[in-house]
Amino acid sequence: MHITKKGLHLSFFLTLVLGLTFALTSCNSSSIETTIATPTAESSSDAKEESQPINKTTSEGGVFKLISSDPPTLDPHLASDATSATMIVEIFGGLVTINPDLEVVGDIAKNWEISLDRLTYTFFLREHAVFHNGKPVTAHDFKWSLERACDTLTESLVAEQYLGDIVGVKAKLRGKARDIKGVRVIDDHTLQITIDQPKTYFLAKLTYPTAFVVDKNNVEEGKRWTRNPNGTGPFKLKEYTPGELMVLGSNPEYHLGAPHISEVRYLLSGGTSMLMYENDELDIAGVGLADMDRLLDPSNPLNKELHKAPPSFSTTYIGLNNNDPPFDDPKVRQALNFAINRQEIASLVLADLVHPAKGILPPGFPAYNSSLPGYEYNPEKARQLLKESTYGDDTNKYPPIMLTKAGGFGAAVSLDLEVILESWRQELGLEISIQQTEFASYLQDLHKRRFQMFDIGWIADYPDPENFLDLLFHSTSDNNHTNYNNPIVDDLLVQARTETETEKRYQLYQEAERLILYDSPWIPLWHSGEQYILLKPWVKNYNMSQLIVPKLRFIYFD
Repeated sequence: MHITKKGLHLSFFLTLVLGLTFALTSCNSSSIETTIATPTAESSSDAKEESQPINKTTSEGGVFKLISSDPPTLDPHLASDATSATMIVEIFGGLVTINPDLEVVGDIAKNWEISLDRLTYTFFLREHAVFHNGKPVTAHDFKWSLERACDTLTESLVAEQYLGDIVGVKAKLRGKARDIKGVRVIDDHTLQITIDQPKTYFLAKLTYPTAFVVDKNNVEEGKRWTRNPNGTGPFKLKEYTPGELMVLGSNPEYHLGAPHISEVRYLLSGGTSMLMYENDELDIAGVGLADMDRLLDPSNPLNKELHKAPPSFSTTYIGLNNNDPPFDDPKVRQALNFAINRQEIASLVLADLVHPAKGILPPGFPAYNSSLPGYEYNPEKARQLLKESTYGDDTNKYPPIMLTKAGGFGAAVSLDLEVILESWRQELGLEISIQQTEFASYLQDLHKRRFQMFDIGWIADYPDPENFLDLLFHSTSDNNHTNYNNPIVDDLLVQARTETETEKRYQLYQEAERLILYDSPWIPLWHSGEQYILLKPWVKNYNMSQLIVPKLRFIYFD
């Protein structure tokens, strides 16, 4: 689950394009023209290694510098946020990965076979794949890792969502089995995984860090093992001082080809990215609204270093706990949706640089429904809905309402959120207070569903609507942070899991999305648009992906 916290405007952009989590910018385009290769079990018997082969003629070495914040964890089996994931995918790896063309391709698995009933996947591992310390990676390591991710002592918050399709995972998670029945070692380089039902998105789920391999001896060193992780990725963790600096060093033995650059330096101590970029302290920086006009001016020397990045597959939203008053009444939730002038906020506050969200799935994403009406600004209807609710329109009798967001004590509240809160106060008479919580604690409380109302965002883990709609809204999903429960939606989502006809499957998801929007467990706010970044002219082959994928090994310096 790539949860991302919301910053000054939208934090998705820097999380995806730069690997950051606090926002410096938000930009927009009217639409996305993207072709996504959605993986299917039937067509994935052979793994493609990568879409950007290493160019052996380029110069090697160099240090790539960017700004970031501390990851809540570097343990792949615990990661549930975008900050952690952007670093983990460079240090660790799994059977499969997503390449820069958004295709599911082989990572440590060189290829695989799928049984005729589409239930059993047999993965053939690369014989030359090794951990950072040179130890060969075997099928036994993968079996141990998958079982470690599902062990009750690991306390993974996401293992069931991403591995629960595997036969025996749920029994393991509940402490009823010592191993995972559906994971079988054939030999050192052959692993067999059996799932409960044929599901076209299963391979894509294995690209999430929960399915990554870790070294048993390394993990058993103690709770601080991630300070010296023995991964399999293109980079090794060389240095980490929380709040100051993280340094990744090139892994020359990486099985898909050694990175061109020698180091990646994440500056974690904060600062003004634009000033740091102009002082050559950074190789890449986001462009804030305050700097947009001057950088778009062709006469500005930095204009030639300005680049457009594609919109991320992300949605910013406010979640409402459907079990907590007053949000246990759908009319109250609908009223809040109707009382927001998204278009005006996007234009006047965010300079027309975001898409007002009409639904849950972002534009260009599989099953995206461009005909959804969404919640148009209608304060009269909002007031009428509040009046018709079980709580009535006397807001003085409402329970206290607290909106929780990630952020340190005294951190600034984004201007768009301030406008939304003021709109609810003026249009509906609802006073809503804000509580800010440190990000790691915020994630823990979010998973425990302790929030009455919360401000957050979701970035797709893989290009399939199941990753949004099923993971976030099925009543039994641990990622259903709003306690949303609609049996009809559940039935649609269950049907979509095993539907093999793509068009029919997408129709099921679109109907589920329509019903979810009517029930209003979310207040969808924004989708990302095209983003502007500054990139030093000597940095080449930097992939600006819409998903969190390993990409730093492709960079080289001219």
